[in-house]
Amino acid sequence: MSTDQTAGSIAAPVEKKERILFLDAIRGIALLGILLMNSMAQSQPHFYYASMNLSQPITGMNFYAWIVECMFFEGTMRGLFSILFGAGTLLFLSRLIKQMPGLAPADIFYRRMLWLLFFGLINAFVFLWPGDILYPYAICGLLLFPFRNLSVNKLLMLALFMLVIGTYRENSELRDQKSTISKGLVAQKLETNKQPLTDVQKADLGKFTAFKEGNTSDGIAKRAVAESKEVKGKSYATIFSYLKTINMKIQSFGFYNSYWFDIFLCFFLGMALFKSGYLLGNKPVYLYAIVAVVGIALGIGLNYFIMRTQYRLRFDNYLLTQQMDFSYYQIRRVFQTTGYLSLFILLYKVVPLRKIFQIFVPVGQMAFTNYLSQSIITSIIFHGVGLYDSLQRYQVYYIVFSIWIFQIIFSAIWLRYFRFGPFEWLWRSLTYKKRQPMLRKEVVEQDAQQDDSFIPSPAMT
Repeated sequence: MSTDQTAGSIAAPVEKKERILFLDAIRGIALLGILLMNSMAQSQPHFYYASMNLSQPITGMNFYAWIVECMFFEGTMRGLFSILFGAGTLLFLSRLIKQMPGLAPADIFYRRMLWLLFFGLINAFVFLWPGDILYPYAICGLLLFPFRNLSVNKLLMLALFMLVIGTYRENSELRDQKSTISKGLVAQKLETNKQPLTDVQKADLGKFTAFKEGNTSDGIAKRAVAESKEVKGKSYATIFSYLKTINMKIQSFGFYNSYWFDIFLCFFLGMALFKSGYLLGNKPVYLYAIVAVVGIALGIGLNYFIMRTQYRLRFDNYLLTQQMDFSYYQIRRVFQTTGYLSLFILLYKVVPLRKIFQIFVPVGQMAFTNYLSQSIITSIIFHGVGLYDSLQRYQVYYIVFSIWIFQIIFSAIWLRYFRFGPFEWLWRSLTYKKRQPMLRKEVVEQDAQQDDSFIPSPAMT
């Protein structure tokens, strides 16, 4: 078989019977779950992403919506998505390396990541979603190639290392904030007592004042009102101009200060779980049961304490910072995410329940298209139609559920006639520098002309 024929065959998705359907299903579930959080940042000022708007009722349906989102979904769906990205990288590379010689696999892989980076920028700046994950995934993904042959133990050690770094960084930030408060209070007391301040104390007081004004409940509300005035009812150009600054900050300072270890943690964990066979359900049932029970219990338990404090303090981050002694966000997220994953594996082992998982398989197979289309749809609804900052928290979920239903039905129908989702097709065509056959009937014609000796191995498409 020629190199071109080989590349063409590898570019083709594996048939349904050869796919790892469980991974597709979990990817679909994670993708739909991510929309629960993303919609909160898209439909209102992003300051209320994980907290509640005090100008609205914080009891009743709004309270329950917040509980469901932040107690059970925040961080965990993104964690599942990242774990599957790590596993998918191994699947993709193993298929390429098996079928193509020399540096060709690396060439295709890096081109794939660079195009993902490009789509991430489109998603953030054109589709107006400042919480885009494609760009940081691509940046981190560019560094995964050298780790493809590491053992399970080494990958787990890398994941643990990233967890330690992440926990250290978030607690280092907490200590800095507490130091700002303590030094500021000292300077404030001196000023109140009419005592002269040194230049250092004046700087401490300035930092303290800025932090307090921006993080009290009233301060957050003022910032949210200011953002709403900049965005609500404005033209696309105006919204783009405002979100551009936020996007640039998130994709630069935010990424390099915080996001990279969060992403690498789950990437390495996903690679380790796939290599070990854990992700494919090859371990004893009791192990999955233990991890599910312990992980979910600890994750929800740790989350409960911080959320209870947030609610009691009426989402005042200034007071919350003073009362927190240790930040365990990454620890909580790892426990809860692996717990969910283990629970899904257990449920999938129950044959009758697989029919439920099959509902989400097409969504997962079109995850790239569905993720980007979520940004497009929510931008149209909240910015185009004008519903931005007009709905209560629970009412946003009506839109989320509608998008879920649409994407489940649309994905199933689309894949009856087409091999890829539209954005998957574009991404593949750009990656392989060749137009990929889109219609299923094109596959039949192409397969009739190809070498029968090629049997594609299971891979994530």
